[in-house]
Amino acid sequence: MHMTGVYERELRSVLAGERKGIVAITRSCTEVERARAMQVCQRPFLVVRAPGSGSEGTGDILALRGDMCMPIEVKTSKTDKIYLSGRTKDQYDALKTTGERCGLLPLYAFRLKGVRGDSWRVMKVPVEGLTGKLRVLSRSIPNVPLTRNGSPYLNWHDGMPLHRFLALISRSDGARAIEKSANFEEISRRIQDSRSLSETSPSGDYSLSVESPDRDRKSTRLNSSHSSVSRMPSSA
Repeated sequence: MHMTGVYERELRSVLAGERKGIVAITRSCTEVERARAMQVCQRPFLVVRAPGSGSEGTGDILALRGDMCMPIEVKTSKTDKIYLSGRTKDQYDALKTTGERCGLLPLYAFRLKGVRGDSWRVMKVPVEGLTGKLRVLSRSIPNVPLTRNGSPYLNWHDGMPLHRFLALISRSDGARAIEKSANFEEISRRIQDSRSLSETSPSGDYSLSVESPDRDRKSTRLNSSHSSVSRMPSSA
């Protein structure tokens, strides 16, 4: 369950906008997913390994760019859930404290081993008092989920795919552009879900009849003409 140096270097390479690193992690992704991930090449981060990695709220790496600063705790596992207890729970608490004290957005990057496609998921530690782009960005990134007892844990399926995260933070400097990008990503996801539903459904069950505007206008004119003729008095 513990992160090894190779996966940490993998993520650092991607966030730094190194093309070779992005190609490596998207080898089994779709062309669309790869194109989204490649956007970070135009808006790379300065990525440094945090001193005292993994302790005192620093995370494993720090991603810096403009007015964005994100301490990132990196985890990897062969299973899709990681429960935080003891030292790992202390790391979570320290990330939250640091984020609120310094106005930073702490993140977890969770790599699931043995899966094809995008194997990374991103989720945030919820903090109060964020401003500017980080505040807008935080609205689109899912929180670290909680167990029934209210304890934080990592669920790979609840995180944001890394290629979507990279596209989200690479669109523009402006907070408004980030918000629009998040809305676009959500709309695109819903369209893809709708297409998948129609492809797997029996023919005709979910079909929609769409009339062309020209046909609608012609129909309206005919109905109006018919009504006018019906209201004319008959000649003696």
